[in-house]
Amino acid sequence: MPKKTSSSKSGTLAKRYPCYLANRPIQPNTDLEVLDKYSGKVATRTAFVDAKTIDRAIAAAFAAREAMAAFTPDRRRDVLEHCVRRFGERAEELALALCIEAGKPIRDARGEVTRLIDTFRIAAAEATRIGGETIELQISQRTRGYRGMVKRVPVGACSFITPFNFPLNLVAHKVAPAIAAGCPFVLKPAAKTPVGALIIGEVLAETDLPEGAFSILACSNEDAAALTEDERIALLSFTGGLVGWELKARAGRKKVTLELGGNAACIVDADPGLPLDDVVERLVFGAYYQSGQSCISVQHILAHRDVYDALRRKLKARVGKLVMGDPRDENTFIGPVIDEAAARRIEGWVEAARKAGARRLAGGPRQGNMLPATLMENVPPDCDLYRQEVFGPVACLQPFDDFDAALDTVNASDFGLQAGVFTARLDHAMRAWDRLEVGGVVVGDVPSFRVDNMPYGGVKQSGLGREGVKYAIEDMTEPRLLVIRDRPGT
Repeated sequence: MPKKTSSSKSGTLAKRYPCYLANRPIQPNTDLEVLDKYSGKVATRTAFVDAKTIDRAIAAAFAAREAMAAFTPDRRRDVLEHCVRRFGERAEELALALCIEAGKPIRDARGEVTRLIDTFRIAAAEATRIGGETIELQISQRTRGYRGMVKRVPVGACSFITPFNFPLNLVAHKVAPAIAAGCPFVLKPAAKTPVGALIIGEVLAETDLPEGAFSILACSNEDAAALTEDERIALLSFTGGLVGWELKARAGRKKVTLELGGNAACIVDADPGLPLDDVVERLVFGAYYQSGQSCISVQHILAHRDVYDALRRKLKARVGKLVMGDPRDENTFIGPVIDEAAARRIEGWVEAARKAGARRLAGGPRQGNMLPATLMENVPPDCDLYRQEVFGPVACLQPFDDFDAALDTVNASDFGLQAGVFTARLDHAMRAWDRLEVGGVVVGDVPSFRVDNMPYGGVKQSGLGREGVKYAIEDMTEPRLLVIRDRPGT
């Protein structure tokens, strides 16, 4: 049993957290400082491992393939159910870790812990549902007497690379399906936010997973190169920025799944009975939840001209009232972005858009890595604030006159993760589903909506493959055929 590293009752993290190599805690150094994103002070430390340690982890995962495949579905389910129970017992500790290492407002942090638990609970159920099928092979005289069956088997050792913005749930969406599928893995969490993943590792170390089933190691991108290039790895799953396409090019023959973000749009149609107050609340949530640091944050709001003025007025007033401050405060809605460099980039994009003719309806000056919720109007399409992924508390508002033209505007993006449509017209909802070039269309809500059992992923620059436990398991397994010929003469 690993030594407990729980947060203290004083609201701080443990002084240090171990990494995990082949299921076991290791502390070769304490070189990685994890900052409190609000205060800027060192909150805790963990190890920053080298390429040799990554190689050892890959070797251990590769050696564990047969043991993990033989680890029966009921035992995989039991491991996942143990995690569900332990995460529930440690929920407030996990939320505090998120609040400190990611700067996530405490209410949002508790919501992510709930999703972590949901994701492992879904995986526990799916672990015993991985089935197969029979195939009718007797389709001609030549194939009479032959039977076919297909089962799904784990692909083998996997490598996972996760970003800073959801340090628990984006890890869960790789780790939980891997355990359910029977795949050993090596996880590289974001160096800025490794604590949540390490607490997950601590809980996994309490189980009877086969030796080598998991390693969770913080390291530099250079030392992590083998997670992309090593041929012992059968699947690479990466969530992060557009560098994912470079990783795919270096990955060789392995499977690759990528979730690379977006600049999601939400269309507000012209409906006399549209509950604008509800629409505004959902747009504010979608655009500014956890300071806009979500791949499906609402970046573009396209409103029909018939409702534009009323929506603009209500949205401006609501955004201006959002509380920015210490993420530990229960009343805080806008916390810090991940670091000051990100804040400076976002501020620069806003100012460039203003110089190009855009108007700022709400917002204000940056304070370190704190950015007030910002609402922009009529941002020119050639601005970075319009074309790129902002990943911060900024939304861009613009009118439209024709619903099909609004769909064309959404499709003009280089990204295609999810889109939202507020409409009371069934034909418009179905047309959006048919025409929008995105991974998911959400009608009656913002694109920021996600349930952890639904297929989640995008097209174009937003990536390839789908997460959502069942769909991730499909990527982490492959079909294996069995053909049986009946005995001649029977």
